[in-house]
Amino acid sequence: MKTPKIIFSDIDGTFLKDDHMTVSHRTAEAVHAVLAQGIPFVLVSARMPEAIYPITDSIGVKIPVISYSGGLVLTDAGETLADVRMDASAASMVLSAVDEHFPVLTVNYYAGRRWYVQDTDDPRVRHEEHITHAQAERGNFDMLLSINTLPSKILLMGAPEPCKRAEHDLSAQFPMLHVVRSSPNLVEIMQAGVSKESGIRALLDHYGLTAKDALAFGDNYNDLEMLQFAGTSVAMGNAPDDVKEAASRVTESNEEDGIWAYLKEHKII
Repeated sequence: MKTPKIIFSDIDGTFLKDDHMTVSHRTAEAVHAVLAQGIPFVLVSARMPEAIYPITDSIGVKIPVISYSGGLVLTDAGETLADVRMDASAASMVLSAVDEHFPVLTVNYYAGRRWYVQDTDDPRVRHEEHITHAQAERGNFDMLLSINTLPSKILLMGAPEPCKRAEHDLSAQFPMLHVVRSSPNLVEIMQAGVSKESGIRALLDHYGLTAKDALAFGDNYNDLEMLQFAGTSVAMGNAPDDVKEAASRVTESNEEDGIWAYLKEHKII
């Protein structure tokens, strides 16, 4: 196949092993080999930058990142290419709706490079800190909105059943927002129009490239837009069958160094 001019990869379930923290030796080797050829390698995730940089630091690279599933796009030097926040009134209404109808869920308020919660001792928050190495801080959401510190993303954490209901109900109630579960226990809420595709477009424009130049790796439903947009798309072996069907090709699982295996098989590295 034609050597790509840029490579995009989802993080959890794709770039990382199942512990959501570890980059395998072969995956790290693949990134270094790609960069040595002058091909940008970009991590794409719902995570905030501070939950991505510990990963890149662990393998000794500085690369572009697409955070908040496209809401915040940063170059390898940290330059901001896109920063799409939620509308203040929509954010206020959705926070009130969650408070009223889904009080069992933990609310996380991400604003650019900052992560605010109501209770830093919440076990769900502590668990997320452990996985991502990012640090939450206590914040009053109404106060943040009043000083125009608008959210890049609101993340709801909880048991699968209330998360499922929250996704359904909030999607119907707030069409101006993009509401999607990124796992059974997580509901991501962002401004409508924000997607991994929109983030990729910003980086392609920055490099003067097109979708045909791009290779993308992903493993789940929130990667579908990215996989369908990229010129060549690769689903991980651990992806659901319909995600595999949407991709150009399928590689090994994240536990089996799927990114490295694909790049080796196709002589890209």
